[in-house]
Amino acid sequence: MKDFRYLLRHRIEQLRRRMERPRRFAPVRRAKPRIRRLAPAAWLAAPLLAGLLLPLAVVPLRGGQPAPPAVPQSTASPAPPAPAAKEAPQPKVSVYLSHSGQIETLPLEEYVSGVVAAEMPPDFELEALKAQAVAARTFIVRRLQAGDHSGVPVPGADVTDTVSHQAYVSKAVLERKWTRGGRSAELAKIRRAVLETRGVVMTYQGQPITASFFASSGGYTENSEDYWNAAVPYLRSVASPWDQDITPNLAVTYTFSNAELIQKLGIAAAALPASRDLAASGPAKPVSSSSASGLPAEVLSLTAGHRVQKISIGGTVFTGREVREKLGLRSSQFIWKRKGNKVLITTYGNGHGVGMSQWGANGMAKQGSTATQILKHYYSGISFNQVSTLLKK
Repeated sequence: MKDFRYLLRHRIEQLRRRMERPRRFAPVRRAKPRIRRLAPAAWLAAPLLAGLLLPLAVVPLRGGQPAPPAVPQSTASPAPPAPAAKEAPQPKVSVYLSHSGQIETLPLEEYVSGVVAAEMPPDFELEALKAQAVAARTFIVRRLQAGDHSGVPVPGADVTDTVSHQAYVSKAVLERKWTRGGRSAELAKIRRAVLETRGVVMTYQGQPITASFFASSGGYTENSEDYWNAAVPYLRSVASPWDQDITPNLAVTYTFSNAELIQKLGIAAAALPASRDLAASGPAKPVSSSSASGLPAEVLSLTAGHRVQKISIGGTVFTGREVREKLGLRSSQFIWKRKGNKVLITTYGNGHGVGMSQWGANGMAKQGSTATQILKHYYSGISFNQVSTLLKK
């Protein structure tokens, strides 16, 4: 009994001492979350859910501010530049320079600039200069495509620098008289016209046309067959009223003695008619002039362009073109008057009259017409194409 009480007191004493010690709390251990496997349906739905939520991450913020980019703008690598389109090589043109006898070879577009500088005043409207550039380019491309070297006095050249083909100002002259001669602004305007029409040519049924042009008309252009004896479908007579308003020296009068006319026309020596004047400025009706003691002369017909088509002088029939060329007239649209022992011939316009009138083109441009409209007016039924599609490189 004594032992039992002793043991009991001893046990109580141990409990009391434990109670008096500071309490220490063991750290709370968190249970590890159990990973639950998703059901198969959830795995299938996950991509769909991501596709729906992803656009929300890139929607611009309200107020028009875009969402911040994934990579800062300053450190983002720039996109590589797109490769530039390779320009097709230009065909070369070899020009026979009539003054030096040398051949100058240069790219097509440079040649066209030289032609426009020679053929049209640089103070013309830009759209007129552009029309001239297309006509000049078409002319030479037609020759290059056909391998035509006609009218060239030496081998190795494609064309001459004269009006028998197209007038042309050489590179050396452009540099000396234009660039260094105070005309750089005019040359820049011409080059702009060439650049803005680069590679463009006129075609008819897929082929480059005969792009004839002349200075000015007396109100109408000519049908090709009335001057060259060959009907060309796109070289038709059209009205050109703009020439009469703006062309300087539209009418020019030539004076010939009787002896000069007889010699130049190659007719028999005789007195020229004095009783009546010959005119070719109205409708296409024959105008007769005869004298019992003089040389009979009669205008037999006029062309659609109001020029002399046929005229009989001293029993010899001439075309209007023949009279123009034999007498050195500016045009085959003329009137013929007697004044004492002299003959006065007044011409209207300048040139053969077939194709584009240059002064008419400038008049159209002044009224707001584009180069395309000008060309489509003077060349009937034409289309436009690129040199690269017509010439093999």
